[in-house]
Amino acid sequence: MTIYDDAIPAVSKLDPGLLNALRQAATAAADDGVEFYVNSGWRSPEYQEELLREAVFRYGSEEEAARWVATATTSPHVSGDAVDMGNSDATEWLSEHGAEYGLCQIYENEPWHYELRADAIDRGCPRMYADPTQDPRMQQ
Repeated sequence: MTIYDDAIPAVSKLDPGLLNALRQAATAAADDGVEFYVNSGWRSPEYQEELLREAVFRYGSEEEAARWVATATTSPHVSGDAVDMGNSDATEWLSEHGAEYGLCQIYENEPWHYELRADAIDRGCPRMYADPTQDPRMQQ
C-alpha cells in the first residue's frame, strides 16, 4: 500500500502529523525516483497481540520477541504513531533525508520503522535505541 491509500485503516488511522510528514517526504523522494510503500502503519490492538504471539513462537521467548514486537499497550503502531516502510530505497532515502521532515528511525535493528519527531527538523533525529527493549516507552 502507499501512503495515499486513505481507504486502508493502516494509513487512514495514522497520526495526522505523521501522515502529513510522510506525504511531504514522499513528494520530495519521488523527485529522486523513490516511491514510498507502507508495510505496516496503524494496527488494531488485537492484531498487535497476534503479532506478539507469533513473535514469541518464532523467537522462543517473550524476552527475545520483545526485541521485535511491542505489546498492544506500548506499540506506537496501535496509537498510529509509527510506520514500517516497505522498500529499501525508501528507507535509504529516509535515513538520509527523513529528519528534514521530522521522520526518524527509532531502532537500530529495524531500519524500516519510522516515527515522527517534529524537533528533528531543527535538531536532527535522536540517537537510536538498539532495539525496542531499550526504549523507555516499552517498559510500561
